[in-house]
Amino acid sequence: MKKKQRIGILFGGRSGEHEVSLRSAASILKAIDKKKYDVLPIGITKQGQWLSAGGAQALLAGESKQPLQLSAGADLVHQSGNLTQTVDVVFPVLHGTFGEDGTIQGLFELADIAYVGSGVLGSAAGMDKDVMKKLFAAAGLPQTPHLALTRSEWKADPKRCTRLIEKALQYPVFVKPANLGSSVGISKVHDRSELAAAMDLAAGFDRKLVIEQGVGGPGAKPRELEVAVLGNDSPEASVVGEIVPNKEFYDYESKYADSPDDPSVPIIPAKLTAAEVKEIRAMAVAAFRACDCAGLARVDFLMEPARKGKKARIYLNEINTMPGFTSISMYPKLWEASGLPYKKLIDRLIALAVERQKEKQQTSFSRD
Repeated sequence: MKKKQRIGILFGGRSGEHEVSLRSAASILKAIDKKKYDVLPIGITKQGQWLSAGGAQALLAGESKQPLQLSAGADLVHQSGNLTQTVDVVFPVLHGTFGEDGTIQGLFELADIAYVGSGVLGSAAGMDKDVMKKLFAAAGLPQTPHLALTRSEWKADPKRCTRLIEKALQYPVFVKPANLGSSVGISKVHDRSELAAAMDLAAGFDRKLVIEQGVGGPGAKPRELEVAVLGNDSPEASVVGEIVPNKEFYDYESKYADSPDDPSVPIIPAKLTAAEVKEIRAMAVAAFRACDCAGLARVDFLMEPARKGKKARIYLNEINTMPGFTSISMYPKLWEASGLPYKKLIDRLIALAVERQKEKQQTSFSRD
């Protein structure tokens, strides 16, 4: 009988997306094929303490339990031995800071553990919206006008920063923490009276802020389109989906809050022309390659409404290297609509992690 692969599902973490991570992990733990894999849940509390076995399950269930004092340091110690000997692949279902930004990926690289998703560079580039946009620009991908400012610049001279923003961009604008996801800390700013509060909110989540000009201008609501990308060196794009948010834009509450009376509506596949679908899917793969991603990513787009005498325009918005895996998340829904159901998607991601680890082993790190 073929030996089962041991899969570590890592979740929680110190970021503002801790609760989203718990939801994603619960969905994966429920769906993963237990006949094919032995599964080890590994939790990280909001305080950064590592949990395994019962402690991790308690974290998922929202129960308070004394955490094990496990270190995330040199060798990822597990209570029954070294984690490199305990698991074959780690699935880090960690969203946001300290999970999706290259930090945990660097730890896995040092420990020589196979893991799902992008490496250090791809994760870091996909997390930092300022760096991401520079890579997209280098690849010639169309984006909405934007600029980046640091928290220290804003605090030192808000009036100067306001002048810079208003000189470069037109209202409405979106103010975002550069390094965060799930729309946490994001505000839509309609005029100068709303700018300071939005900047202060975003500055509470990151030292670098990205300000983007809204697509379409005042009174024009862009279409929000998403594509799921899967693969390593030969990535593939899913069908294109659309989100019709239940609020002015697709914020955290629209994504995750229970709103049975007025839910955000996913449309899969999106109603687009064949030419538009081809363009968007090609851009999604190009964005994946531009950030040197691996495994999985969700690529988001904004479509400017068609105007008199002008056709609709498509702008690349951002890439998310560890998108949500909840039951309502777009990434698995897009692949399901493309012919790859949730359980098989998990299998494919684990296989891609093993493939990448084997490819990495072909690299020499010394002359000896």
